[in-house]
Amino acid sequence: MAHKFVIEQNKAGEYVAKFKFNSEVIFWTEGYSSKAGAQNAIDSIKKNGPGADTED
Repeated sequence: MAHKFVIEQNKAGEYVAKFKFNSEVIFWTEGYSSKAGAQNAIDSIKKNGPGADTED
């Protein structure tokens, strides 16, 4: 698969959700204190993202 979400731990010890396309990071979230917090962010993006408006 060319695109995926990954959860990684940053240097500060926080969990960050990243969206990768062809191994390139397209965007990432703020840091969360738990892996569950990062997973909740991914779930929210999947739920609310498809219907989001685009602004120029």
